[in-house]
Amino acid sequence: MQQKSKEKNNSSVKSSFLDSYFKLSENNTNVRTEVIAGITTFITMAYIIFVNPGILMQAGMNAQGLFGDAAVNAGISALNDPIVRSVFAATCISAAIGTFIMGIYANVPFAQAPGMGLNAFFTYGVCLSLGYTWQQGLAAIFVSGILFILITLTSIREKIVDSIPQNLKLAISGGIGLFIALIGLKSGHIIVSDPATLVAFGDFTKPGAILTLIGISITAILMARGVKGSILLGIVLTTIIGIPLGITKLVPVNQLFSAPPSLAPTLFQLDLKGLLNVGEGGVASALLNVFMVVISFSLVDMFDTIGTLVGTAQKANMLDENGRMPNMNKALMADAVATTAGALLGTSTVTTFVESTAGISEGGKTGLTSVTTAILFLLAMLCTGLVGIVPAEATAPALVIVGVLMMGAVTKINFDDFTEALPAFFTIAIMPFTYSIANGIAAGIIFYPIVKVTTGKAKDVHPIVYVLAALFIIRFTLLPK
Repeated sequence: MQQKSKEKNNSSVKSSFLDSYFKLSENNTNVRTEVIAGITTFITMAYIIFVNPGILMQAGMNAQGLFGDAAVNAGISALNDPIVRSVFAATCISAAIGTFIMGIYANVPFAQAPGMGLNAFFTYGVCLSLGYTWQQGLAAIFVSGILFILITLTSIREKIVDSIPQNLKLAISGGIGLFIALIGLKSGHIIVSDPATLVAFGDFTKPGAILTLIGISITAILMARGVKGSILLGIVLTTIIGIPLGITKLVPVNQLFSAPPSLAPTLFQLDLKGLLNVGEGGVASALLNVFMVVISFSLVDMFDTIGTLVGTAQKANMLDENGRMPNMNKALMADAVATTAGALLGTSTVTTFVESTAGISEGGKTGLTSVTTAILFLLAMLCTGLVGIVPAEATAPALVIVGVLMMGAVTKINFDDFTEALPAFFTIAIMPFTYSIANGIAAGIIFYPIVKVTTGKAKDVHPIVYVLAALFIIRFTLLPK
């Protein structure tokens, strides 16, 4: 009897501590609700554990040093490649760090992880297109993270955000959505290169294309029916279906779960000196190229995070009477610190995930939701083998579906005003057409002041936008690529 009383008292103390620290009663919630919400958030965004190593390995982050399709065709996986395994661990740990800070420091129910779109920009824009090594790419992310920390401590970040027109912010999300979808369709063999038309449909009689179509259909049906964790379930089911099709390679059961992978291959591997290496274009070209890459990472991450925080908080009635989210600056700081830590660990930019909405819809209102999600990310490191058996055709549907979700921002763009519609269109279209997120952002920022000034609306353009537009024009016209 005395023992039961002690246990009850201990439970009350724990509950009281959690209630006091996370202000559960104040937010009309409880431990059970917050934990369930955290689990739900993890399930809906856990696909990033599978997708991120697969995308970053194409940036040369594999022991063979292969890039793009060569890495995919070589069958590199987290199961047998030390660098890809390290990226897997870095993905989990950086997600846990960012999400823990969101919960403990900002006390908000948002989760973070290496962002979709930002990892694509890292691979296809920075490493494949611009020719930087993955170590130099991580250095650029580290610099952008430090920059984020500094400007978050001041009002600079808010001024930069305020300077970018709302329609361009929405267009950036929509353009990234198209870009991600294109990458998914390409890696799933639905779209292939064609010498006559640049792109064309793939061969739908081949197992790879068939499996991708099945995966898209399964995930789409689950999403349409509102099933929690639709993207993750879609990946799992598609992977299973890939077994009889000969796409999914099975491994022994004793290799499915293991100790956490070593971080050594990617830990502290960023190459700051190499990033600033002066090439044929001279010092000016090198510095401006670095500036372009850092600003691109910064802008996309900035708009991603702020858009997610404000948009989700608004739907969850978390905004105050002035339309501001409580602890916004602390949440932004969590994002900045997580990005910096992620670069040191060996992964692309960490950002706030819109899938946090799933946990909030389950009743999550405080940082305890985030803490729960963070713990699950750490536990996920014990499942390295599971990641290794997931084929590209199973993750490709996730890219397509996330692209669909991101395109939703386009519906809020004011296409009735041509001076707003044109820059937004170029932002959206240039990203997939040039295979570059940075080019899309640059196009939008360049055309925005042009159409505004020539129609007598120069006052609509913030001075910072003029500066950014001038720098982008210099980059594309006066300096070598």
